[in-house]
Amino acid sequence: MEQLTNKEEEVMQALWKLEKAFVKEIVSILPNENHYNTVSTIVRNLEEKGYVSHQAFGKTHQYFPIVSKEAYTKQFMNQATQRYFDNSYKSMVSFFAKEEKISAKELREILEIIENK
Repeated sequence: MEQLTNKEEEVMQALWKLEKAFVKEIVSILPNENHYNTVSTIVRNLEEKGYVSHQAFGKTHQYFPIVSKEAYTKQFMNQATQRYFDNSYKSMVSFFAKEEKISAKELREILEIIENK
């Protein structure tokens, strides 16, 4: 799976939320103001990369994701862990704990998830 640019990720987030949409619908829920033609180009790039497909309705296309948010998240997290934490999830969790982004209570909840698997 090819890594996405920030703008491509933004469009994918919208598509994952909408499940299927025309470009104008994607534009309407994006957080930043985006021009229709720009979003249309991004969606076509996503289709070329294998993230999105479409159903044609005359000259318009309704797009839908073919890569799930879960699959993309898993790949993204694996790559981030390899690049920034020497492939160690322990180092990653320690980083968030030191940065005070995760509490002891949350860590206990994670332990409970692991132990109950």
